[in-house]
Amino acid sequence: MSKCRDLIVAIVLTATLTAGSAALAGPYGLGRPALTDEIAAWDHDVRPDGTGLPPGSGSVEAGEALFSERCAACHGDFAEGVDNWPALSGGQDTLDHDDPVKTVGSYWPYLSTLWDYIHRSKPYGNAQTLATDEVYALVAFLLYSNDLVDEKFVLTQGNFLTVEMPNAGGFIIDDRAQAEYPAFSRVPCMERCKDNVQITTRAGTLDVTPQSQTPEPPQAVPPPTDPALLAAGEKVFRKCKSCHQVGEGAKTRIGPVLTGIVDAPAGVADGYRYSKPMQAAGKGGLIWTSKELAAFLTKPKSYMKGTKMSFSGLRKKDDIAAVIAYLTSFSG
Repeated sequence: MSKCRDLIVAIVLTATLTAGSAALAGPYGLGRPALTDEIAAWDHDVRPDGTGLPPGSGSVEAGEALFSERCAACHGDFAEGVDNWPALSGGQDTLDHDDPVKTVGSYWPYLSTLWDYIHRSKPYGNAQTLATDEVYALVAFLLYSNDLVDEKFVLTQGNFLTVEMPNAGGFIIDDRAQAEYPAFSRVPCMERCKDNVQITTRAGTLDVTPQSQTPEPPQAVPPPTDPALLAAGEKVFRKCKSCHQVGEGAKTRIGPVLTGIVDAPAGVADGYRYSKPMQAAGKGGLIWTSKELAAFLTKPKSYMKGTKMSFSGLRKKDDIAAVIAYLTSFSG
């Protein structure tokens, strides 16, 4: 990691520091090699064995106050995450789930990664302004938030390597270059690959070919009647209101009107110019069933490359279910 970063820094410095110098050097005739001191100014990384870790200390108590002041607006008072900002605590025993919660306590294998990340890039929008002891304190508080230390714990350079992260053994060496790549690097056979080829059965016999190519019409979803679910959906929909309207008198804004979208074909709202991928999906038969809407709302840009939808998506399954129920109530 360090060598790669140093190479990038050297390239950037070579291209920018003395681009106007009369004595140009290097294979591209531009700039000069980066000096040792210039590279060292960027060499901040801390490694799992403690290399690069500066002297210092910080308590859980000091970290809690600092976290509340500098970090809680995005990550919550207890590091639980706010809206789409990531949770930094919790998630234990979820890594084998379909939707694992990857936090400092459940996923990160090395404490050095946490120290390095906070020191290098936080707080958001004001990176590298934290003092060394402040970084130690924030790391101590996050350990406490994940039930890895007690409330009186003080993290120091001396006891740093004694902290064992729960998922430290959950990573393996990437040996694909030796174990897998050779098997997929052979020249593929393109002709006469078998001495004898015989048809042993047919798709019709196996009953894998549908008898009719006519797609079944989507099943109508009855409007939900759970008031609590509708109220939750209305609350989630507030995130959508800047672009979309729904219900009686709804008008096209940045995005299309969503009245009647559930179980409707994609890309058919009047008065809205859809992206080409959405138009193609509609012509291809995409129906906004609850399942398709859930997939889209989770990660719109991953679900449909080129969509105009700028929203990054909803992370909580309960929020997705609630907003779909809310939209279903406007089946108009």
